[in-house]
Amino acid sequence: MGIIIKPLVTEKMTAITDKFNRFGFVVRPDANKLQIKSEIEALYNVTVVDVNTAKYAGKNKSRYTKAGIIKGRTNAFKKAIVTLKDGDTIDFYSNI
Repeated sequence: MGIIIKPLVTEKMTAITDKFNRFGFVVRPDANKLQIKSEIEALYNVTVVDVNTAKYAGKNKSRYTKAGIIKGRTNAFKKAIVTLKDGDTIDFYSNI
């Protein structure tokens, strides 16, 4: 399968998870909502109620160093926010 790249574990996403039982994932850019739903249900044994997706474009960055200006670009990615059925949860820290 390989649609899910990694879970989003940020301060903002943790607050949303605690309040609304929603979890965030970075997914492949060509994945659709049905594929995301089926993969999360298969991987974590939960029931997915809703999937919202958003595409983020890469941003140009530059910094000043001794050698001069270094220009680069951050990666573009697609984010999926998954709402689970009440009572279901995903524990990202269980295998650490």
